[in-house]
Amino acid sequence: MIDTLCIIGVGLIGGSLARALREAGLVRRVVGCGRDAGNLARAIELGVIDEAFHDPAQAVVGADMVVVAVTLGATGEILQRIAPSLKADAIVTDVGSAKACVIEAARQALAPSALPRFVPGHPIAGAEKSGVEAANAQLYQRHRVILTPLPEQSAAALASVVAMWEATGAEVLCMDATLHDQVLAATSHLPHVLAYAMVNCLLDLDTPVSVMDYAAGGFRDFTRIASSNPPMWRDIALNNAPALLAMIGHFETSLGQLRQALEARDAVALEQAFSRAKTARDDYLSRSIRI
Repeated sequence: MIDTLCIIGVGLIGGSLARALREAGLVRRVVGCGRDAGNLARAIELGVIDEAFHDPAQAVVGADMVVVAVTLGATGEILQRIAPSLKADAIVTDVGSAKACVIEAARQALAPSALPRFVPGHPIAGAEKSGVEAANAQLYQRHRVILTPLPEQSAAALASVVAMWEATGAEVLCMDATLHDQVLAATSHLPHVLAYAMVNCLLDLDTPVSVMDYAAGGFRDFTRIASSNPPMWRDIALNNAPALLAMIGHFETSLGQLRQALEARDAVALEQAFSRAKTARDDYLSRSIRI
């Protein structure tokens, strides 16, 4: 049981965590923190949080578990602001989509004595919608949460964060932070970049009609995640740039191979490439855990 949970950033991710933990009976009191007064007021109305603060340093006073659910670009500043106000045994975790940058920020912001109780984390779940209105207690069910423990990690702190996420219905895995950033660059960050690029590509076409007016299901499905929060994804791209750039290079090679096959009118090569991809995706969809 978490006596007092503080969520800094009461949006889709933080709000969904609070809702899930309430349904699981794992939290007694939830404190929310954010800059948008309207969003915080709505979070109280919806029963997502019990009390709201604008100042992170005030919000974390007395909290047993602190979840930093802000954009990657703001995480370092938040850690610096809350560090002096954390109680001695408080556990701090985050939900950032890149981990090496968060760990570096934590080492700069937190006292050496607090680092063992900082557990870097990333729930691999989300939606193109944002804000507390989109919070959903079932968001994490049958999804994975990756934790990237520090070398000096407290076993008790790690166990507490694992238990918190498992209570939401998620499967919790531990992974090296560098490997995490490489994997997520491939499976999440690159797809978002491609979705944004696809929409911009059509916007830049010089045609007498709006091409998107004639787009059907394929375009809608492929570009769904281009409706995601631009500032959040700007921060993710910048903070995981080395791994993302490497994946863009791999994609350019793969796309170049398809272009060569098309230019050569090589039907066999095209069908083999399409069949290989279809088989892999069908296998992915057949798995019980969503990643």
